[in-house]
Amino acid sequence: MPDGSHRTRTTYFFELWRAASAGILETAGTTFLLTIAVKYFAAGALSKAIVAGSGSLGLLVSPMVVSLVTSIGWPTSQAAARILAVGALSFFLAAAIPGLPAFVVCSVLAMATSAAVIPLLTHMYQDNYPEKERGRLFSRTVMIRIAMAAVFSKVAGDALDGRIEEYRWLLLVFGTALGFAGFCLSRCPTQPIPHDGGAHPFRAMRFVRDDALFRRTLICWMLMGFANLMMLPLRVEYLANPKYNQAVTVGTVALLTGVIPNVARLILSPLWGYLFDHMNFFALRVTLNIGFAIGILAFFTTNSRPGMIAGAIVYGISNAGGDVAWSLWVTKFAPPGRVADYMSVHTFLTGVRGVLAPVFAFHFASQLSLGILAAISSGLIVLATALLIPELKFGKKAPPASALVEEISE
Repeated sequence: MPDGSHRTRTTYFFELWRAASAGILETAGTTFLLTIAVKYFAAGALSKAIVAGSGSLGLLVSPMVVSLVTSIGWPTSQAAARILAVGALSFFLAAAIPGLPAFVVCSVLAMATSAAVIPLLTHMYQDNYPEKERGRLFSRTVMIRIAMAAVFSKVAGDALDGRIEEYRWLLLVFGTALGFAGFCLSRCPTQPIPHDGGAHPFRAMRFVRDDALFRRTLICWMLMGFANLMMLPLRVEYLANPKYNQAVTVGTVALLTGVIPNVARLILSPLWGYLFDHMNFFALRVTLNIGFAIGILAFFTTNSRPGMIAGAIVYGISNAGGDVAWSLWVTKFAPPGRVADYMSVHTFLTGVRGVLAPVFAFHFASQLSLGILAAISSGLIVLATALLIPELKFGKKAPPASALVEEISE
């Protein structure tokens, strides 16, 4: 195994390159796969919900991935690279096989692989990045990923304007990006996850029972995250589906769901990183929740383009803080040596709500107006925020945290 400084330099070098491909892939989950499902295939509610929840499916199985990789004894980066290779192949198959069923199945599998490896990357970061440098090194790669997501949203959105039937070239780009991400990870030196003697893939769930503060925080996060993830795919639905009479192009969909939020996110990311290190964590979470609620209401209830733009900006600002909070919060509360276990519980529960939320969203969108759904979602976020108020006294006890890995924001 190379010495620590060599591991850090090598990992950081390849993570900088992987960040560019991660930005491209982020647009697949947030904008383009669902836009293709709506505008090209005119997919039904179930198909749209499955596509919208594809990344969350990967989070749902992440504890099993960690358990399997631990049992086999693969180095974490090598295991992640092999999993991403499966995802790349899935995108290529989606491009080669016409029809909605192949598109849905292959897209879901591809995006699930990119999310399922997150706890493995957590382990890689802890092994290879020194504690005092981890946040700085991580934040630089995040900035690249966000910038690439904004640029690619604009480029791909313009390219598909009036040519949605050519979507398959975009799937080839996504497959190539996923394959390149796997190559970058394969070059990072890592060790296998130490075996703790447990065999059950969900053994880490015991910490929900044993750690009361962790349990209460997860409950609040479940309410807020479910509400946010319920409305996230409906942004694309609201803009792309002719039934809502928005009459926007693919480029405009990409602008409002990808470009504008990511520009705001890019600008505000350094500020949220600073606040995370210096602010009471639960006060930070309350602030973010309020921002998400305002962004949802502005986007769906103003019935105007300026309102949508304002909602997109507020969402991007809140999402920048969500990047930090989602990725780092367990490092503030997990006991030494149990960060990966806490993270796997967090990613699993994110997967649960991420799979269920789109199903509920598209089901109720056929029966209720999106304005009413936005109000319900904001109400859930307000409830989650109220439940966090008693926890404010615990937020100051959490020590400064170092960055892990983030591909999801809530």
